[in-house]
Amino acid sequence: MPYLVSSDLPQHSAGERFRALVASGGITRLPGAHNGMAALQAKAAGFEGLYLSGAAMTASMGIPDLGIITVDEVAFFIRQIARASGLPLLVDGDTGYGEALNVMHMVRTFEEAGAGAVHLEDQLLPKKCGHLNDKKLADANDMAAKVAAAAKARRNLYIIARTDAAASEGMDGAVARAKLYMEAGADAIFPEALTTADMFREFAARMPGVPLLANMTEFGRTPFFTADEFEAMGYKMVIWPVSSLRVANKAQEKLYATLKRDGSTKAMVPEMQTRAELYDMIDLAGYEALDASIVATVVPTPV
Repeated sequence: MPYLVSSDLPQHSAGERFRALVASGGITRLPGAHNGMAALQAKAAGFEGLYLSGAAMTASMGIPDLGIITVDEVAFFIRQIARASGLPLLVDGDTGYGEALNVMHMVRTFEEAGAGAVHLEDQLLPKKCGHLNDKKLADANDMAAKVAAAAKARRNLYIIARTDAAASEGMDGAVARAKLYMEAGADAIFPEALTTADMFREFAARMPGVPLLANMTEFGRTPFFTADEFEAMGYKMVIWPVSSLRVANKAQEKLYATLKRDGSTKAMVPEMQTRAELYDMIDLAGYEALDASIVATVVPTPV
């Protein structure tokens, strides 16, 4: 119970733990977790780090991923995921919410909320999902200034610079930007929306020794590759950014359609997490045991 029992709290900062995870060998697998429950379920499945996607976060709020939300709104999600799981979390920092001072404020806010890493992208507002059309890029030197500002503000936060340049400037442009961002202080590079295995391999070959992040989103421009395949192509991290939200949304859509049709949820019960499973996942008994004033809950027998 890392949230309330101090003896269970990590001894190192989230940034230090994220850095150690990336350096530990193999490819770091970071499934998207759009809220605290998803974080708990990912941890129970055996994952050692998580990713908070801007697209998943905003969609869960009922709005599109166009750079609308604020730093403090993101911090709310960071806190619940870090608190629930205790795992090092990579956070989508979009374009940094402004210029250099805004980026520095974002870094401090995210670190204080419990983030272990952040990625910044070189788009202009209104930014778009990396797999959509007509993305507008910032000047490379302006983006490098943001990376430098982030590096100056951090304590231990791991900084990943994302470039969306492959679609409009080709591989040469993406690599040139990546090298500039590394010189500015980035720890790793995220080349977004590469479309073939050859592109992934070429980018890795032209950035030797640099930790690279791959994005394995569904319904995008990147073909399906496994984590092992990305590792073989030279990548140190892989994210599945919106998968948890997509599955949850599809299930909820089916629930509401069933409830509207039948006037009852009974047909959906076999697809539901049971009350006992829910209580076990959130460790209700553990919380109750900490407070002698709470009578232990008895789970009703299903009828």
